[in-house]
Amino acid sequence: MIEEVILFQIDKTSKVAKQYSQREFDRLGLEITVEQWILLKIVHESNDISQKELAEKSLRDPASITRTLDLLQKKELINRLPIPENRRQYSIDLSKKGVVFIKTNMPLVDAHRKKSIEGLSEKEQRNLNELLKRIQENMS
Repeated sequence: MIEEVILFQIDKTSKVAKQYSQREFDRLGLEITVEQWILLKIVHESNDISQKELAEKSLRDPASITRTLDLLQKKELINRLPIPENRRQYSIDLSKKGVVFIKTNMPLVDAHRKKSIEGLSEKEQRNLNELLKRIQENMS
């Protein structure tokens, strides 16, 4: 049965988690998608990252990244800065509004993360993390 396939369960878990977070984002009126949050968080952690690096880190295609960055720029959450001697790429960083947005909403995201591991011991969390990394290595 499909429900017993580990990769199916991993995919299902990812989708359920994104749906939960999106419902909460919408309920609170954040006007942002989970995918947009992920890019903002990567930019926040990386400081001056190129679009190409952002695509690699987020495991998304460059065209999708461009569209999402366009939306984030319209919301004034990011800045795109030209990279000297490279007309085709931009360096991405958070605007002041973006920094405030991340800091303001990080407690909400932390609460989602805590909910996702509710009832799991620290040992179970470590084991799960190790098993997921092993699956990723197997599939790389």
